[in-house]
Amino acid sequence: MELTLAHLYPQHMNLYGDRGNVLALQYRAVHRGWGFHVVDVDLGDAVDWKTVDLIFMGGGEDTHQARIYEDFLRRGPELQALLDEGVPMLAVCGAYQLLGHHYRTADGAVLQGLGYLDITTEAGPSRAIGDVVCETTLPVTPMTLVGFENHGGRTFLGPEGTPLGTVRVGKGNNGTDGSEGAVKNHTLGTYLHGSLLPKNPQVTDLLLQWAANRQTGGPTPLPPLDSTREMAAHDVIVKRSKIRHV
Repeated sequence: MELTLAHLYPQHMNLYGDRGNVLALQYRAVHRGWGFHVVDVDLGDAVDWKTVDLIFMGGGEDTHQARIYEDFLRRGPELQALLDEGVPMLAVCGAYQLLGHHYRTADGAVLQGLGYLDITTEAGPSRAIGDVVCETTLPVTPMTLVGFENHGGRTFLGPEGTPLGTVRVGKGNNGTDGSEGAVKNHTLGTYLHGSLLPKNPQVTDLLLQWAANRQTGGPTPLPPLDSTREMAAHDVIVKRSKIRHV
């Protein structure tokens, strides 16, 4: 098995350890004996999308989002076509926002998104900062996801939006409706940094499984891999959050 991941805008959209998501995917693929190739895609870079099995894009400040904005929209039709075909994508924070309909910044500027996810985002009066524990809708075990949020945007799901999870600790999408992130097909949008995948190996493996299944055209065995260290980090966040929220 040989997988290729497209890492979008690694020089601009890479806050709070987001690159660790790429490393986690690579680690769990390579330690199963699979090949794993990472292609960095920056402003103006040509991409052979036919060779891409996975896509990752991290978070960035408003200035970083503005820098990559036009290039990202230009790639929109090809990107959405891949997502519709079931290519897995993990989009964190700023990337998550840009997959929605729009993001209205603190200074009133409106960045139109791709509209792939049925979400809209508005700048909030304060930042949501701290540990997050949520229960996901994904077919994984355990169903608990952990991470760290640090975002000023407030994201709201539309009628066709499906949350990635339900918040137990933290603010999540907006701090009012209990939702965190969004999921459509094999695309996961989330505010969870920290980074997400090293502490949630069940999600890492789900993304790899989706990519492998698509490449082979059917169910592909995912060789077992020890997750003791990853789950120890996961459990630290859960226990710490329980202590802080007694």
